[in-house]
Amino acid sequence: MKRQGYIDPETALVFQKNEITEHHIYRRLAERSTGVRNRRVLAQIADDELRHYTLWKSYTRQDVGPDRLKVAFFSAVCSLLGLTFGIKLMEKGEKAAYDVYRRLPPSFQDAEKIVQDEEEHEDALIAMLDEERLKYTGSVVLGLNDALVELMGVLVGLTFALQDSRFVALTGIITGFAAALSMAASEYLSTRAEQQSKNPFKAALYTGIAYITTVVLLVTPYLVLSSLYAALATAFLVSICIIGVFNFYVSVAQDLPFRSRFLEMAGLSLGVAVLSFLAGMVVRAVFGVG
Repeated sequence: MKRQGYIDPETALVFQKNEITEHHIYRRLAERSTGVRNRRVLAQIADDELRHYTLWKSYTRQDVGPDRLKVAFFSAVCSLLGLTFGIKLMEKGEKAAYDVYRRLPPSFQDAEKIVQDEEEHEDALIAMLDEERLKYTGSVVLGLNDALVELMGVLVGLTFALQDSRFVALTGIITGFAAALSMAASEYLSTRAEQQSKNPFKAALYTGIAYITTVVLLVTPYLVLSSLYAALATAFLVSICIIGVFNFYVSVAQDLPFRSRFLEMAGLSLGVAVLSFLAGMVVRAVFGVG
């Protein structure tokens, strides 16, 4: 092979290891993929990554093994959180490598070819990926957002009005369960009326599960902690974590901004909690509770 330009051998070894690692990841995903088209595209990308590895090997003249931990990690992420999220999370990491490739000497044309291949990979993946779970993101958002805003408001209000963690937990569970059924039914009717491509039953199921899961996570501190206010603080911290984790997932899977969406949901939850705190204080003063 005709070599053009110069690259540090240690840098070439890093690139070589990255390429063989990604080859193993894509090959494993291709083997697990159920769709024929998805399997074919993933296998092609795995072959391209192996070709890139071979190119770097021609410079280093060494064999390099894959990063087994990284292979296992992304394989597990794709299995648990979906192919779309796992691959796009990995692609975000690869963008750092693209920047390094672009800083290589202009005469190093092999790097330019690799960058072109990687960009084609990204386009192919975007065109390929169509997971069912992403179609119902709106339903999950509906369940999560309503549960966080409504239930946090209820918990804050009840905490200062009732002054009893068991009563707060019991009331929160009853309220949350009823609200989850109501939201699921509303989502079912809404999806059916709008005649969307989504299945109304599945949309309702996603909404209901998201709502009930949030209810369980927010009420649990009141069942395990003896201090009422420690339980409230923990529930609020849990709500922030839920908002953060969910928005990170959506921002990666759907290429949406994380910060603005996170602040919007957190602001709504906090705003309702403050208003509910004031309402709870008023109830205590008027009815002489506590």
